[in-house]
Amino acid sequence: MAMIPSVTMNFPHISTHNISSNPIFSPICTNNSCNYSSSSSSVPISSNPIRLSSSIAYSEQVIMSHNVNLPTHLRKNHKIKVICARSEPLKVMISGAPASGKGTQCELIVQKFGLVHISTGDLLRAELSAGTDIGNKAKEYMNAGRLVPDEIVTAMVTTRLSKEDAKEKGWLLDGFPRTLAQAESLERLNIRPDIYIVLDVPDEILIDRCVGRRLDPLTGKIYHATNFPPETEDIKARLITRPDDTEEKVKSRLQIYKQNAEAILPVYSDIMNKIDGNRGKDAVFAEIDSLLSRVQKEEQDARKSEESVISSTQADMISLRKDWRGIPTRLNNIPHSREIREYFYTDVLQATQRAVNDGKTRLKIEINIPELNPSMDVYRIGTLMELIRVLALSFADDGKRVKVCVQGSMGEGALAGMPLQLAGSRKILEYMDWGDYGALGNFVNIGSIGGKEVEKQDDLFILVAPQNAVGNCIIDDMKAMTDAAGNRPIILVNPKLKDLPASSGIMQTMGRDKRLEYAASFEICYQFRLLYYAGTQYPIMGALRMSYPYPYELYKRVDESPGKEKYISLATFAKRPSIDEMNDAFEGKSRNQEKKAEGFWGFLSGIL
Repeated sequence: MAMIPSVTMNFPHISTHNISSNPIFSPICTNNSCNYSSSSSSVPISSNPIRLSSSIAYSEQVIMSHNVNLPTHLRKNHKIKVICARSEPLKVMISGAPASGKGTQCELIVQKFGLVHISTGDLLRAELSAGTDIGNKAKEYMNAGRLVPDEIVTAMVTTRLSKEDAKEKGWLLDGFPRTLAQAESLERLNIRPDIYIVLDVPDEILIDRCVGRRLDPLTGKIYHATNFPPETEDIKARLITRPDDTEEKVKSRLQIYKQNAEAILPVYSDIMNKIDGNRGKDAVFAEIDSLLSRVQKEEQDARKSEESVISSTQADMISLRKDWRGIPTRLNNIPHSREIREYFYTDVLQATQRAVNDGKTRLKIEINIPELNPSMDVYRIGTLMELIRVLALSFADDGKRVKVCVQGSMGEGALAGMPLQLAGSRKILEYMDWGDYGALGNFVNIGSIGGKEVEKQDDLFILVAPQNAVGNCIIDDMKAMTDAAGNRPIILVNPKLKDLPASSGIMQTMGRDKRLEYAASFEICYQFRLLYYAGTQYPIMGALRMSYPYPYELYKRVDESPGKEKYISLATFAKRPSIDEMNDAFEGKSRNQEKKAEGFWGFLSGIL
């Protein structure tokens, strides 16, 4: 059995029973009340950063700063815990000059996507026919030969958008807004499309389409003298040219359209998609169909991500977070089951991801459990490499280029070499399965520790158990690497940077303060440490855990019945607790209670 370094602790003996090998997860307990978390793993999952809709109650800043990505090989083993859900239908605006084919494309969009087609011309005719207040006001302007004001047109549109069919099915605004004032009114009302489509057709083509356009007064059908002639001579005989389809009037209308479109463009520039409308209707619609389908899929993916994210603000208010299942039991039984290993991989991953997303650049992971402690059992190096792979693939899934760094041989002559536990670790990393999508060599690269290893394309560095060896110090190489990396994150996994004896005591004297100061500059983003009696590695007395950005949590292991155990929460600490503070918590002493002197000095103190 591999053993881990002990922590000196003085508290009464807690009896233990023979523990079975079947792993379980401890309920999360505080004092005498226990809240059992779900048996399924409720792990936040996210994709690359995406635009979040206003339908979710959590702020974009909180969600994006605490997103956690799981690599593909872990995602399939976890169920997503939905905390909020509200589907949003597709919302589209389409704009185009007269004769751009906008009406035809609207028909095809409605047929394919089932959106509610909203045209201001249709709305105005319906309001006039129904004799509504808006219709009557519009009629007054029309009878006076004046344009209907923007506020009346906008009122008609917003009234139509508020109806249930538009809310449920989504909507297609045809040629609206026409003016900047109308667009700004919609913005003030928080009415905004998912996509703004502009049909782009050259002026000469538009003029030809309009001038050659013919109207069948009997059916209302539109023909074109050359591009779309009537089916029969009888139809051709009754066709007429609309009064506004003369070349002079068409040019005037185009000029007005361009002015309005240019004024509106800044409002929707971030969601505008220009489509070449000088093609057949099927070719034009194929491109529109592809765009809308993509937007629809992005919206669905966004909702899935939003639904799976647990608000860190709420987690801060609740000491027992629902996305954490408590401490696994049977941790002294090795090898650990895959479930326990993946539990720790996920726990480390979440904390590290939160810290990186919060802009932390110098991070340190310290996890000392038998399965991840190759210093006492070199065969455990494979488990540590598996944790490294989870971290690297997670950041690679975010599109980051990750360099995994293993220190090489240090020193010269008789002192040349490297720590035994790291021997062969680079080869292990190279031979590991990094997935089917070519992550290794593209998004993940393996290197050494040193300033020369930092390349321009690298986004993040993971250093595997960097440590000093007798006669050699890794800190100089690490310092060169952090200087070259600048503000790019560097993550140390289980580092050991304390000074070790060297020839003539050189390591212990020259620059020692600077080296220790540098080692302390890395901020712990995750720590998990099992606690034992002083000088022993069995039984486990408790555990100390810190997961960024939460405080240190001290747990005590207790036996419930033969073969069963659990961890109960004893105390939390804003900073890493001392041995005395942990001992006091185990003995039930108040944190504010003064520590009494013992022995002769205690006797003198009592007399004085």
